[in-house]
Amino acid sequence: MSLIGTEVKPFVAQAYQQGEFLEVTEENFKGKWSVVCFYPADFTFVCPTELGDLQDQYAALKELGVEVYSVSTDTHFTHKAWHDHSETINKIEYIMIGDPSQKISRNFEVLNEEEGLADRGTFIIDPDGVIQTIEINAGGIGRDASTLVNKIKAAQYVRKNPGEVCPAKWQEGSETLTPGLDLVGKI
Repeated sequence: MSLIGTEVKPFVAQAYQQGEFLEVTEENFKGKWSVVCFYPADFTFVCPTELGDLQDQYAALKELGVEVYSVSTDTHFTHKAWHDHSETINKIEYIMIGDPSQKISRNFEVLNEEEGLADRGTFIIDPDGVIQTIEINAGGIGRDASTLVNKIKAAQYVRKNPGEVCPAKWQEGSETLTPGLDLVGKI
């Protein structure tokens, strides 16, 4: 079953953000747009490149009213240690959620049960706490966070303009489509 169009399931977790520990629940995803980025583990290889790339897009995402959360099955203490010892991770300003119980990873259906680690999953969540996009990559394939900005803009446009849809490679300000009988077979 797809999680698209479903509300984020309840959870309570500890997180790390810029020298502070904090509690995060599914309620944090309501009232604003959110990006939740799951990754396998701290102190690994592809993960810091992805999280650093996500930090590079953080300002642009914040301008769009988006909060970013990274999640792994590590603890919030491990996130702090990684933050303290890695130049790349030290630059991260967004919230790093610990999921040692694996509940959040299971809720989002990205837990690799055999390894006890999360797959590389990216979720865009609307202000109602409803999942709008999902991207899941195999362990050895890193993600490109620059694609999130246009996906968020498209999701925000569609939310504000019911009845319109954004075609492939849509850019802000470009034409959208209004689905109807008159378009069938003409695209």
